[in-house]
Amino acid sequence: MALKLKELDKNADILIVGLGLIGGSYAKALTKQGYKVRAITRKQSDIDYAIENGFLYSGQTEVTKEAIEKADLIVLALYPHILLEWIKDYSKYFSSGTLITDVTGIKGSVVEKVQAIIPENTEFIAAHPMAGRESSGVEYSDDSVFQKANYIIVPTEKNTAEAIKICEQLGEKLGFYRISSLDIETHDRMIAFLSQLTHCIAVSLMCTNNMPGLEVYTGDSFRDLTRIAKINEEMWTELFLWNKEALLREMDSFNKEFLHLRQALIDNDAEEMKRMMRLSTERRTKFDKPTSKSGIIYENDERKDG
Repeated sequence: MALKLKELDKNADILIVGLGLIGGSYAKALTKQGYKVRAITRKQSDIDYAIENGFLYSGQTEVTKEAIEKADLIVLALYPHILLEWIKDYSKYFSSGTLITDVTGIKGSVVEKVQAIIPENTEFIAAHPMAGRESSGVEYSDDSVFQKANYIIVPTEKNTAEAIKICEQLGEKLGFYRISSLDIETHDRMIAFLSQLTHCIAVSLMCTNNMPGLEVYTGDSFRDLTRIAKINEEMWTELFLWNKEALLREMDSFNKEFLHLRQALIDNDAEEMKRMMRLSTERRTKFDKPTSKSGIIYENDERKDG
């Protein structure tokens, strides 16, 4: 099966399904790169907003065969359960050689199901942009969140080298700093720790204390730690449940370390507390974002542009 696209050039017909925060941010980044981006989304007001602000070429709320079959690349910016429903209902309209990708934060319950449904003459390559904002909706879309951020490709044995290459090019055009690839299981285990657990901690912290006036006395450390507690409850509840086993393992691991620190405090064990803090500082340093963008870093092969 040959893909329609050989390269992600400016003539590529790109269709975004779901013009929310991430879908809108994709549209902004790609439009700045000279692409004419189309969209299918539920609300006409979102289409109007994107067109009026110059980051969408055209859009529609109705899913039609004509709109889908002419696309070379389709980006599904949908919640996991909606993505699967959409694929079941409309993948019959995919034309031969169409490449489909996604932005979902969980892969284990999605990728293989999608690949089993789509026509044999099309290809689905999973990807995860590790970027976002606390607010949802196209009006909050911002392609600058991709700068200095990570883009993860999640290929399977059903993916071709050509599809992986185009997905890498998409990450480049969007402006991501680091592009890497993981298998499905490793991706979901990583995400359970790096993303989902951190949201669980932020939510739990905000639910711990409702003392009046706390916002008047807080410092930046509390604001920084709880920034992601302003959360899209529909999306994150779904992501937690779809990655339940991996997330529960990470929650148990966190609880073990928290209780260990608590016991050190009970025992007045200053040396153990200091040891944990030194380890924390050493590991955290590796997560600092680059101060400037000098090119794309490919984590899984020999190409190094930055």
